[in-house]
Amino acid sequence: MRRKFAAAAFAAIMLCAGPARAEDPKAFKLTIDGVTVDIDPGEDIDVTLPGGRTSKVRIDHNDFATFSGGTFSFVHPSGNSVTKTDLGDGIAQYLMASALGTLVVVQKYDKMNPVSLNQLMLQEMTKETIQAGGQLTQAPTTRKLADGKALTGLKATVKTRTDSADFEIVGFGTADQGLLFITRIGDQDNATEQPLIDKFWETLKFKP
Repeated sequence: MRRKFAAAAFAAIMLCAGPARAEDPKAFKLTIDGVTVDIDPGEDIDVTLPGGRTSKVRIDHNDFATFSGGTFSFVHPSGNSVTKTDLGDGIAQYLMASALGTLVVVQKYDKMNPVSLNQLMLQEMTKETIQAGGQLTQAPTTRKLADGKALTGLKATVKTRTDSADFEIVGFGTADQGLLFITRIGDQDNATEQPLIDKFWETLKFKP
């Protein structure tokens, strides 16, 4: 049963990390005094307001945004979106994936303690690389959050002849619920992608 959960969760990670679908022509709707216009970030638009007055409006992204999943929250670059997937059996997954394949995943379990899934999740995420000849090393770890909460789990590295990827899988749970946190980053992407991972861990908050 636990392997079923891990396999289904990994499949959802890979599916959600695939190519994004085409978006609507404009990313936002802006309403001012009852007048609604479609607008993209960085675009200047002249809006005629009630009474005939014309105003120039513009929307820009902040560098960072806060995502809240109800029982947890974290700060991320505003250019990276977070998607939610219902995996069934009381499991919800929140995924942030960069264009280079860096992953931040939060899985919320409402019917079981997911801490025991750490090892199975790692196996699912690395098995194809290992079957192709990759070498896996791992060790127990404890991740201490800014508020003092301690999450237990494991860190791992899977290496091939040409590259490697680092994983961290930690969690917190009670008798029948909990949260699982997963990150993945490739060694060739550390210079640009490590700040994304660091920001996640530095700002992660949750209510057990």
